Amino acid sequence: MCWAQPALAWGEYAHRLTGSIAWNQLTPAARAEVRRLLRAEPGLQTPECRITSTEDASVWPDCVRGQYRDRFAFSAPWHYQNINVCEPFDVAAKCWNGDCVTAQIPRQQAILADRTRPAHERLQAFAFLVHFVGDMHQPLHLGDKSDLGGNNVRAAFGFKSPERMNLHRIWDSELAERALTEPPAIAPQRITLAQRRAFASGPIDTPARVGLWAREAWDISRNVAYPELQGTPDSCPIPDAARRDLPRGMVTPDYVAKATPAVRDQVTKAGTRIALLVNEALASRPRRR
Repeated sequence: MCWAQPALAWGEYAHRLTGSIAWNQLTPAARAEVRRLLRAEPGLQTPECRITSTEDASVWPDCVRGQYRDRFAFSAPWHYQNINVCEPFDVAAKCWNGDCVTAQIPRQQAILADRTRPAHERLQAFAFLVHFVGDMHQPLHLGDKSDLGGNNVRAAFGFKSPERMNLHRIWDSELAERALTEPPAIAPQRITLAQRRAFASGPIDTPARVGLWAREAWDISRNVAYPELQGTPDSCPIPDAARRDLPRGMVTPDYVAKATPAVRDQVTKAGTRIALLVNEALASRPRRR
């Protein structure tokens, strides 16, 4: 398993790819409004974390959490939602006071759509919306076994030992980079109209739609991310005795083969769905309900 070390992580490579996919699918009216909002970037007062494009917006929320930790600590729980894969899916679980990714996506879309707000506030909402839709499509930002979405599950990946790695990081970085750089490359301009319609289908109501999309990611964590990991308990939930001395798991070539299509699909869906939500928010005329 001589796998190349990735240069970029989900927080960079995959997020930027979702941004590219989304930009390619924005309507002319939405593109014009995004360009206008980008001119308000100085109002964010985050010079270490620039937003000059949709791709920049896709990684801005992670950047400001590192560069401006005190100012943006409030947003930390907005990037994920630990919904237990050992219980029936509940989109409202682990979302106290709306501090979770599925609650924040509709909220940020509403702020972006509100043309009475200052442009820099709407630009911040745009960045949050683009980023959070990407985060929600990473299965271990939704699925959980009381292990912080796989952060507490040690796992080896190639030459990287489990002492250095965990399952969440592998899906964020090593696995994502490998899956997304294998040919054929995902070309934003080549996503077909049929794919776009399929990925965007579902309820008109944004919270209901987000719940449906979250369920898809949660299913991948339940059916692939956890049970396919070699060397870890497959029982659900993990027995307390096993949890205290959890065996070190291993990401095998078979695991990668099963996970790769899911990673590629999730990134393509995320970009398409970002465009759907942004197009709705920035339509020249408000969408009737």
